[in-house]
Amino acid sequence: MSSQDLSIAAKLINGGVAGFMGVTCVFPIDLAKTRLQNQQGRDMYKGMVDCLRKTVRAEGFFGMYRVKEALLPPWEAAPWGDPAAHLCSLPSGAAVNLALVTPEKAIKLAANDFFRQLLMEDGARQNLKMEMLAGCGAGMCQVVVTCPMEMLKIQMQDAGRLVGHPQGSAAASPSSRSYSTGSASTHERSSATLTARELLRTQGLAGLYRGLGATILRDIPFSIIYFPLFANLNHLRVGEHSGRASFAHSFVSGCAAGSVAAVAVTPLDVLKTRIQTLKKGLGEDSYNGIADCARKLWTREGPAAFMKGAGCRALVIAPLFGIAQGVYFLGIGELVLRGLQ
Repeated sequence: MSSQDLSIAAKLINGGVAGFMGVTCVFPIDLAKTRLQNQQGRDMYKGMVDCLRKTVRAEGFFGMYRVKEALLPPWEAAPWGDPAAHLCSLPSGAAVNLALVTPEKAIKLAANDFFRQLLMEDGARQNLKMEMLAGCGAGMCQVVVTCPMEMLKIQMQDAGRLVGHPQGSAAASPSSRSYSTGSASTHERSSATLTARELLRTQGLAGLYRGLGATILRDIPFSIIYFPLFANLNHLRVGEHSGRASFAHSFVSGCAAGSVAAVAVTPLDVLKTRIQTLKKGLGEDSYNGIADCARKLWTREGPAAFMKGAGCRALVIAPLFGIAQGVYFLGIGELVLRGLQ
């Protein structure tokens, strides 16, 4: 294996490890973000803490990781005192994220490094335009995995919000109706696998890529903001002898850049979440694209609705990218590959 191949493989491993570790830590907060963003009309949750508290009360601790049994009626769900029953049930929302976040983060972080090396001149320490262009390329590459991952994850995360909430169909879009008109057992025992199969059966591959435009509009600006901001923050404490910042500074820089970028693109994330949510409660809006979603959100819920879940999103993204930069600093991918040689 050549040194270049080793470098690319190491970056992919670093990104994958970082994504896996980060999602494990922050998934409950991400679940709260999804449910807060999908609230229409009378709010069920007053904020992140209230959402997580009510989730644990109604669905148990594993409900924060979107376990399948949380969709079952209370009398069929495993008792909270029986941990074995809970562990035997696949935490489908978290499983989708953990399974797909590895290639997603690997692609995002490795692609940014690749484009930076391709676009920036040798020896150039900083070039904001090229850094932004490299971030744009990374954002475009990652959506191949991000869109279907979040499409399935959102269905699992939002299901608990709809338990006991009458589901409407009159205002549903054709794509939503084709998905929602399943058997009772499908509704009760929904999982990421069943959702994916149903979408592929009724809508083809396009079903898994519902909201692709909104995902692109969110992820490209995020990467354009995040990567240059991180590089410049991290460069502030580059050591004279080591040529790189300390582990702690890289971690803090990743957290800071991630939180700023996350809050900046929250309006686009709200639109994406609304568009990708298939099952709607009674009286909740369905949307025919980005423009229709933005118009209804503005006229019916006001401008503040575009920032729903901003705090949760910052709390999710900050540690994700802090951990990612920490993993890169430690060179876990390089250590793994050297051990295999």
